[in-house]
This record gives sequence, C-alpha cells and structure tokens, in this order.
Amino acid sequence: MEIERNRKMKCRIRKWELSDAKDLAAALSNKKVQDNLRDGLPYPYTEQDGKDFISAMLSADENEPFAFVITVGNMVIGSIGIFRQSNIHRLTAELGYYIAEEYWGKGIMTEAVRQICKYVFSESDIISIYAEPFAPNRASCRVLEKAGFQYEGTMRSNAVKNGKVLDMKMYSLLKQEIKG
Repeated sequence: MEIERNRKMKCRIRKWELSDAKDLAAALSNKKVQDNLRDGLPYPYTEQDGKDFISAMLSADENEPFAFVITVGNMVIGSIGIFRQSNIHRLTAELGYYIAEEYWGKGIMTEAVRQICKYVFSESDIISIYAEPFAPNRASCRVLEKAGFQYEGTMRSNAVKNGKVLDMKMYSLLKQEIKG
C-alpha cells in the first residue's frame, strides 16, 4: 500500500500557466507556508497576486529565472525556481521553493528539487546552485540533503522573520555532483 501511495504522489515540474493562479493563491494564503519564505509576499495571497507573479515569470528571460509549478496529477501544489545571480556570481543560482501544507512530508519537494537541478544543469551554463533555508526549518534542510546538496555552514543572525532574528543554513550543489 505504501508503494502505491508513493507512486500516486509522484510530482512533475512544468512551466507556469495563467490558469495556475487560483491554486497558487490557495497554497500561499497559508501562514505556515509563508512563515518559511522570505518577506514580500502579500497575505492573504490573492488570485490576482498569482496572475501578476505568473505573468512576470512568463515574460522573463528564460535563462534568468528558471521558474516552474509543481504538480501532482493535474493539481498545482507549489512553486520552485532557480534564480541566476549576477556579476562574479553569474554562473551561480539560488534555489527557492514551497508546496501547499497538505503535501508536506511526502517526499514531493525532494523530487521537485532533483528535477529542477537536473534541468538547469543540463540546459544552462549554471555550475552551482545554492539554497538558504531558515535554520529552524529542519524539513527544508532535509529536502536539500536528500536531494544531494552539501551543507556549507550556518549564517548566524542572518535574517529577521516575523520579528525574530534567525540563523540561516547554506547548502550548495555543483554541476559535477549531479547524478543521472
């Protein structure tokens, strides 16, 4: 039964479509989801906010943000993106992601991270991808570890979220480390 359930939960990443805005708004209108993300997202997150974000991603240079929706079956459950840095860091990119709370702890995000990293390393000149989860977000740290990222260190008192000063952890994955 466990194998069957995991097979049903297989995720897929694909380019955004404007019709994804409603599901995007539903996932991001959850305070628990937003508590693990950087500031700047409106709360509650509306369908129009989703349309604005999706429009921006669709009109961006395809070699700058690599932005995808995460789906299970036909259901939009989250977002994942890799964002190219600039200047001396132009071959480096930052990874960001989230999924709706009801899909947490099912291995979906680890699979989505593997998919996007494999895609970006094969389709671009990016040589290093990094992520900086809040240190208390153990689940996100575990996702990165299971996806092959290496722990680089802790940036102490590096962020302020919801009025609290937080440490952030740094993880990275190099192009030559990707498997398959």
